[in-house]
Amino acid sequence: MLELRPVCENCSKKLPGESTEAMICTFECTFCADCVYHILHNVCPNCGGGFENRPISPKEKLMKYPAKAEAYIKPVNMENFKPLLERNRKIKPAER
Repeated sequence: MLELRPVCENCSKKLPGESTEAMICTFECTFCADCVYHILHNVCPNCGGGFENRPISPKEKLMKYPAKAEAYIKPVNMENFKPLLERNRKIKPAER
């Protein structure tokens, strides 16, 4: 089952289970759409992969399997992220 993380790892924006702004990579790293498009440029700072919209579970499933309560916040260190971003920014996620 997909882990629904409650906030953006970078900016701490709230991303409840029904959020349409939540984006994830294949390792379930979770960021808001603003960070993905304007800061990360669709490159996950943790694994180098791309992002997709996080699926929204049906309401009855969200009630039974709610989003995690504890937040995982790890703001991106842009200096450390820069080499990964430059290497992957112009490569489509499926080709990385």
